[in-house]
Amino acid sequence: MTTTPDLFAPAHIGAIPVANRIAMAPLTRARAGMDGVHTPLAVDYYRQRATAGLIITEATNISRQGRGYAYTPGIYTPEHVTAWKAVTDAVHQAGGHIVLQLWHVGRISHTSLQEGGAAPVAPSALQAGGETYVENGFAQPSPPRALETAEIAGIIDDYRNAARNAKAAGFDGVEVHSANNYLLEQFIRDSTNHRTDRYGGSVENRTRLTVEVAQAVAEIWGSDRVGVRLSPITQAAGNTPLDSDPNGTYGFLAERLGELNLAYLHCVEGQTRGPNGAQNFDFQALRRKFGGGYIANNGYDRDLAARTIAEGRANMVAFGRPFIANPDLVHRLKTGAPLAQAPQEAFYGGGAKGYTDWPSAA
Repeated sequence: MTTTPDLFAPAHIGAIPVANRIAMAPLTRARAGMDGVHTPLAVDYYRQRATAGLIITEATNISRQGRGYAYTPGIYTPEHVTAWKAVTDAVHQAGGHIVLQLWHVGRISHTSLQEGGAAPVAPSALQAGGETYVENGFAQPSPPRALETAEIAGIIDDYRNAARNAKAAGFDGVEVHSANNYLLEQFIRDSTNHRTDRYGGSVENRTRLTVEVAQAVAEIWGSDRVGVRLSPITQAAGNTPLDSDPNGTYGFLAERLGELNLAYLHCVEGQTRGPNGAQNFDFQALRRKFGGGYIANNGYDRDLAARTIAEGRANMVAFGRPFIANPDLVHRLKTGAPLAQAPQEAFYGGGAKGYTDWPSAA
């Protein structure tokens, strides 16, 4: 006799136990110091949301070179580890589980954020569109330089070091951010990767770095505590053109990642700005090719999430913006309580206001 999976029932995602099938999606809030060290406000922020089955932290820089936005946290110094350890302790004391999202922005950066005013790095020296968030407001990303082949091993080592630091900080696992047109996805797409070495050209070469990073991180954590995030048809950040064959490219990558027996694949299903467009890509085919745990993300409400879990089309569903103004989102979804709405001016930067001062429904 089988039972239908329930959105609010406990489960596992890889080796990580979860109290329900609701994940808190990564949400950049730009509340850390310019040194990437979180303040005690982050302890309150994540503790308040610990009823999520799994918290996936805001994207966290693996190195100074990997930073592309002001006031975002890091995981490459002892001070970063200490600050994050206070967060994980608070979440665990509240009964939650939390993984750290590992981030290198690649070309979506600005010289003012780089050590010594250096140019951002990328697979190819192609200018990004859009804006990035610098210390005094918004600015166009700076022109990047193309990485030398010999430099790539050092970036993989940066991911490995960040994974070790995440373990020291007490996380339950890590998520490799290979989405939203940051460095790893810049390698994946033929629109941003014009290389001719072993990291460019064929789909196998362009997806190589994501696979190598996942392997390196799994050496530290064990594969069943490592997830990977993908966004096959998202053009933000950087107003980035799509790959010429999204289904073929990301399907090949999903199969390669599936061979690593990772904890999960986390997919941004459609666009994050403007019309969703998820119907233009077969995300369920991607899930089947990966063959493991799957976290669906982007545009889900309670009913769609419950139906997706019940029909076996995902193991968890991630909610992003609703968690900003609803720290008790799981309770509200379960009871049908109304959801608060956060104004956009509360999303990035500032202090406690719009960050930790949202009341619970009770």
